[in-house]
Amino acid sequence: MDEPASNIPEYSVTEISGAVKRTLETAFGRIRVRGELTEVKRYPSGHIYFSLKDEAGKLSGVVWKFSVPRLGLVPENGVEVIAQGKISSYGERSSYQLIVERMEYAGAGALLARIEALRLRLAGEGLFDAARKRPLPMLPLVIGVVSSERGAVIQDIRTTITRRFPRRIILWPVAVQGQGAAEQIAAAIDGFSALKPGGPIPRPDVLIVARGGGSLEDLMAFNEEIVVRAAAACTIPLISAVGHETDTTLIDYASDRRAPTPTAAAELAIPPRAELLADLQQKAARLSGSLNRLTQESRLRLQRAERGLPDLPSLVGTARQRLDDRTARLAMGLPNLVTIRRAALVAIERRLPHPGTLIAERRSTLTLSAATLRAALRQSIARHSQAGTRIMARLTPAPIQSRLREATTRLESLAARLESVSYQKTLERGFALVTTPSGTPLTTAATVKPGAALRLRFADGTIAATAERTQGSLPL
Repeated sequence: MDEPASNIPEYSVTEISGAVKRTLETAFGRIRVRGELTEVKRYPSGHIYFSLKDEAGKLSGVVWKFSVPRLGLVPENGVEVIAQGKISSYGERSSYQLIVERMEYAGAGALLARIEALRLRLAGEGLFDAARKRPLPMLPLVIGVVSSERGAVIQDIRTTITRRFPRRIILWPVAVQGQGAAEQIAAAIDGFSALKPGGPIPRPDVLIVARGGGSLEDLMAFNEEIVVRAAAACTIPLISAVGHETDTTLIDYASDRRAPTPTAAAELAIPPRAELLADLQQKAARLSGSLNRLTQESRLRLQRAERGLPDLPSLVGTARQRLDDRTARLAMGLPNLVTIRRAALVAIERRLPHPGTLIAERRSTLTLSAATLRAALRQSIARHSQAGTRIMARLTPAPIQSRLREATTRLESLAARLESVSYQKTLERGFALVTTPSGTPLTTAATVKPGAALRLRFADGTIAATAERTQGSLPL
């Protein structure tokens, strides 16, 4: 049967998708949408996909790869932005999306929130700790400046340094706002820090990062993470002078010193020459006065000491006369002493007896003593001989032999018992005595460490061995 006729138009899916896409692009065209970034994802292709949301809605968005360099900021989750682009649809998924060409922060509140979140995160890493701050050099020879080559900033710095104390200035020109400014500033700081002493380009002793005043958006390059990390990692003492006195950027927290203006930064870096000269003159005058006073005091002390000293020539003459007298007396004293000592020896010699007489007296004494000793010895031998005779008469041979047999039997019994417990007999039965090389016996395996040197004594000799650990025992 034929299908009933209908006046409802019929479309294909492709036609409907194309019609919706044309309607969206025609009805909205180029628009600006305000919302909070979420679900930000950067794909390997270079495209960035994200969503914009507010209290009641959510809109998908995409930044094509060729638009990323001109975007104006780096998309981050949680940041409120105003995205500029056009609405289009993606027919394969029946969805619509915002194709973004430009982005900007949605007012100062969003910028401040982003800056505060970054400040808290970097502070948590310790980049702003006071212990990282370094003192500025007293009188640097070379000053590096990171700023724009055009404008009043570099002129103010140059004029101030020339007026206070002329020094060599090396400028690294960078863009201080706009796309790519943060990367240029960070590269300049890293470049100065990487310079080697004694190279073709002098290495600065102090570094100034400066910019004139501006709005919060104009100063955003100095709030970027790449710039703050470069300032914290810089090996040269760094002074930040960004904006006016009331402006504060994140580089101020990471720098070693903060100046309210570029002119103040130059004044921090270089002391005034006139003040240095005046200070040197004052210190020179004080030093000269102190030296004069010290000289006068030393002269007065010497004069007082001089008045207390005796007449030196007179002292020397007296000492010389005394020396001559002692010399003459010494020359006469030595011969006199020898004569006195010789006379004493002669007197002693006369009182001494003749050696022959002494020897004869000692020989007579020895002869008499020997005779007395021989007589006493003969009497003692006679008395002991008689006592021995009497003792032997009381003893009979039978009891002595009986005691000898009993003692022999008991001695043989004890020898047999001693032989039975001798370790030599134990060694003859197949056992061995384990000792350390020094001879200390080892009775348990737990006391032996693997690799220890051992001595094994057998019945017929001793050998050396090394211990090896095995499970449950300690074999050799």
